[in-house]
Amino acid sequence: MKVRGKYYRTIWFKNRSTVQVIDQRYLPYKFVIENLKTVDEIATAIKDMHVRGAGLIGVAAGYGMYIATLTAPKRNYDEYIISSSEKLIATRPTAVNLKWAVEEQLKNIKKTETLEEKIKISEETALKIADEDVQFCKKIGEHGLKIIEKISKTKKGIVNILTHCNAGWLAFVDYGTATAPIYLAHDKGIKVHVWVDETRPRNQGARLTAWELLNHGVPHTIIADNAGGHLMQHGKVDMVIVGADRTTSTGDVANKIGTYLKALAAKDNNIPFYVAFPSSSFDWEKKDGVKEIPIEERDSNEVKYIQGACGDIIEEVLLTPQKSPASNYAFDVTPSCLITGLITERGVCKANKRDIYKLYPEH
Repeated sequence: MKVRGKYYRTIWFKNRSTVQVIDQRYLPYKFVIENLKTVDEIATAIKDMHVRGAGLIGVAAGYGMYIATLTAPKRNYDEYIISSSEKLIATRPTAVNLKWAVEEQLKNIKKTETLEEKIKISEETALKIADEDVQFCKKIGEHGLKIIEKISKTKKGIVNILTHCNAGWLAFVDYGTATAPIYLAHDKGIKVHVWVDETRPRNQGARLTAWELLNHGVPHTIIADNAGGHLMQHGKVDMVIVGADRTTSTGDVANKIGTYLKALAAKDNNIPFYVAFPSSSFDWEKKDGVKEIPIEERDSNEVKYIQGACGDIIEEVLLTPQKSPASNYAFDVTPSCLITGLITERGVCKANKRDIYKLYPEH
């Protein structure tokens, strides 16, 4: 995506020993590029959400494993690689892409014997994971575009799309998942308008999705999280597209907290509810999302405080009574029965085991 006329991915190599990322903590107020040179720095960047989004944290973990192979002491090489992998996997428990990327690196590293070969294959794997992420998101955009085109032809007017959180290029390496069909539709001349949920408590919709859409020139309106149901009741939403941090083999989806409520409102108002994600977000071992998907609980201060710009200064302010306790569940699970369809790099399918395995027979 272009920022101020220059093309960026969300993560890239500055040189063979330094990974650069767009530090999302400062958006939309400042555009900051961060240098990461150690496994600890990459783990912190993932845990503290300098980088975020299912796809991007998986790619970042892949880069982290390359840094691990590059910096591992020869004496305790295997031990260091394993401890680094465990450290990276532990950073964010809900998104399955992270674990997948680390395991992909471990599998490939084991294929070679010499240290030089391990470093080389780890670098190649990190780049492959990143490039595949871009390719998959582009394919998701192409498949999702057909859905938007169909609604546009039927409606003969602006297609109003509601999103939740940020499943855009900032959550992946480029294009994004939920936003990819929107960008392609806009670029094709289809009139679209996006309702952008603010997505408390970290406001990834209001801060990040809105910033992306603004950069791309896509018409949009930021709304309070609780306004979605009202808009649906009054015919102002034509479809919902969200992302996914983990999807079971039966079609249950874990995504940013509040997604489940949007799905319920969409179901009650007969509005199509789609989930867009790459195959790396599938957890083929899980069957019951509500019972089996681990839900990350983050620092309660993310609920109690809010970040914003005061002139040129980025500040946090307290929203609640200082002594009141708060809970911060980062994700919820939307059962498959509320989902119209899953948009993946291989196509669109219903959210059930039979249709999912038709797209992915190798599993």
